[in-house]
Amino acid sequence: MRRNHANGVDGRISDPWGARAPYRRDGRWPVRVDTCLAEGVGEADVEEWVQAASLLHSDGDAMDIAVRNGRIVGVRGRAGDRVNRGRLEPKDLYTWQANASADRLTHPLVREGGRLVETDWSTAMDRIVARSRKLIAAHGPEALAFYTSGQLFLEEYYTLAVLARAGIGTPHLDGNTRLCTATAAEALKESFGSDGQPASYEDIDHADAIALFGHNIAETQAVQWMRILDRLEGGDPPLLLCVDPRLTPVARRATVHLAPRLGTNVALLNALLHEVIRRGWTDPAYIERHTVGYDTLRAEVEACTPRWAAGICDVPASSIEKAAELVGTADRLLSTVLQGFYQANQATAAAVQVNNLHLIRGMLGRPGAGVLQMNGQPTAENTRECGADGDLPGFRNWQNEDHVADLAKVWNVEPAAIPHDGPPTHAMKIFELAEQGKVRMLWISATNPAVSLPELARIRTILDKKDLFLVVQDLFLTETAQFADVVLPAATWGEKTGTFTNADRTVHLCEKAIDPPGDARPDLDVFLDYAARMDFKDKDGGLLVHWRSPEEAFEAWKRCSAGRPCDYTGLTYARLRGPTGIQWPCTAHAPDGTERLYADGVDWAHPDRCETYGKDLVTGKPLGEDWYRSVNPDGKALIRAAPYTQPTEWPDQKYTWQLTTGRTLYHFHTRTKTGRVPELVQAAPEVWVEIAETDAARLGLGEGDLVEVTTRCGALRGRLRLGTVRPGVLFVPFQYGYWDTPAGNAPAPGVPGRAANELIPTRWDPVSKQPQFKTAAAALTLIRRADDPRPGVGGAVRSGGRSRT
Repeated sequence: MRRNHANGVDGRISDPWGARAPYRRDGRWPVRVDTCLAEGVGEADVEEWVQAASLLHSDGDAMDIAVRNGRIVGVRGRAGDRVNRGRLEPKDLYTWQANASADRLTHPLVREGGRLVETDWSTAMDRIVARSRKLIAAHGPEALAFYTSGQLFLEEYYTLAVLARAGIGTPHLDGNTRLCTATAAEALKESFGSDGQPASYEDIDHADAIALFGHNIAETQAVQWMRILDRLEGGDPPLLLCVDPRLTPVARRATVHLAPRLGTNVALLNALLHEVIRRGWTDPAYIERHTVGYDTLRAEVEACTPRWAAGICDVPASSIEKAAELVGTADRLLSTVLQGFYQANQATAAAVQVNNLHLIRGMLGRPGAGVLQMNGQPTAENTRECGADGDLPGFRNWQNEDHVADLAKVWNVEPAAIPHDGPPTHAMKIFELAEQGKVRMLWISATNPAVSLPELARIRTILDKKDLFLVVQDLFLTETAQFADVVLPAATWGEKTGTFTNADRTVHLCEKAIDPPGDARPDLDVFLDYAARMDFKDKDGGLLVHWRSPEEAFEAWKRCSAGRPCDYTGLTYARLRGPTGIQWPCTAHAPDGTERLYADGVDWAHPDRCETYGKDLVTGKPLGEDWYRSVNPDGKALIRAAPYTQPTEWPDQKYTWQLTTGRTLYHFHTRTKTGRVPELVQAAPEVWVEIAETDAARLGLGEGDLVEVTTRCGALRGRLRLGTVRPGVLFVPFQYGYWDTPAGNAPAPGVPGRAANELIPTRWDPVSKQPQFKTAAAALTLIRRADDPRPGVGGAVRSGGRSRT
């Protein structure tokens, strides 16, 4: 279906970043309002514009929803917002159509006789509550687990955290943010003692150098790439460093592009640190005043010369030296980090080395100088703040009894009611416990692990276990929902009210614009209903979950956040209905929010205040309170060194290629929404496999050839694309599941599928517990030539230069 596009956004599929608005360094990014309305609808036809922001990436692009006759008929960017100045990217512009998709879930479903059948809410919730009580009575609270999303609202995460932690008393609560942002949180905690992004998107306006480490910002956060493009076209443009094995749009515009061998990020960063230290590009006064650990870092990287790293990373030593000069001589350096580091070998260690670069250069807390350990999902920051991601709410330290007692006071429960005798359970462990039969009920909300987790054949087996009671709360009958015992139809963006916080701590309010279809309910209402039916009480017999609306839940969260790093006490729904989102911390002392953290040293690293006592960056072993107090008694930023270690997954004679997975601009996560939008489906309809042109030429492969990728745990088939990855590497986008295939089913054992995570082994970073999606060893086989209509089987295609065998 065609759409009307105002203000120069025609053709935004082929030109996703739109027209340029150049501006100079230290200038203000010009406004450009992007609008997309349904065919035949003009702005004069819109009955109401309702405030919202995007839930399809971690930018949090502010927008207004167009409503006519009780239906969403389009969107437009909000000109006054600090995040996007009115701009929207393709997913923002088109995905509102998914709300009206014909296959929305409109009634609860329960499994009867092996089939899912429609029922009413009372029946569905009674079944969940009865199973919950039975399991708790027989096996204790740890028989229950919750796996949530990066796409709900703050109010929903906080409610879920309260009912899971203090109501049930289970430590098994995590989100799919474990797949995208766990390393960001861990790296910030290891360096600064607490989570919280130091920098701001507005630092793009001021930086004279921007370094992007494993971050294809052009496709994952397209509006901020528009901002960088506008800087590049204006006066005094920034220099760009891009570290990525693919020739992405970012790499094409970079001053220096480094394409290291997969899994060698720590070696590369250690060489950059070596050069910065050797050349004297450090800030000794800042190091002395604000940090601990510099001497250990200097000793660790002393032998890590560019020539040494070149042998490991397979990039020229001269290019490493140029990159070091770029980051080492910048007056205002902004660094961003994302999945190319977070989902790779030594994820936390690598991300921490980026923090180290800023600490030894004193590049924090001033315009243009900072680091953004980015998020992959829109509300990942909220899962971390609210304790729905494997942490305690308010960035409290589960090993600090005073922090636990403080949280217990907020909730009016005894400290013993909050599980804290060990670390909260991370997502990969939750599924392992379900596999072992120790987790007997798993409640999954707004996520699709049957496509998004590693080693999908194993995940499907776990979800299909007869002794696992599975509850799935979602918009559609996803690949995961098809395994459920109970399916709950949820309301989504535009159909409910709540707040969310983006990757630079900007809080936005999304208002309800239309009613959800049928009997679908907001996730908050579902959690409140469950808490009421379970009759969760505080220590005085009052209601543990005592709020009844989104705004009341927000006010309850504010009390939990008070005095913590993520302090929301200065925010209200009324204030968030203003022209722009507001960054936390927002307090009586900072009523307009806080643009940057750590302007005069770190605030939360003191042993009595820190969120963690640290972990060994190689093994992940907790270092403990005694260690932390001994090395950092005054609460300074920690410079944490780490040696390079080779990935466990490494090419061999059978699996000669390195496989990496990632995203495409036109889809989000597992395509639950974007796969139902015609414009986005047409732009990227099917999975593909990318190899380097040099590899294709040497092996006699061509664009469009059908190939099969196999690893030690699965197989996938897709059409070949050429030219964007370093030699020896295969790239596959991860978003493609099976719901929209003709059969609609996952592949039978041994049959190739199209989901990239069929190929990914179950391995995770020992520190952050984030899965390693980017370092699998793989084999490549030609199945059929692009111009050959006949079915046929070719042979294995090796990356080492040998012909097909």
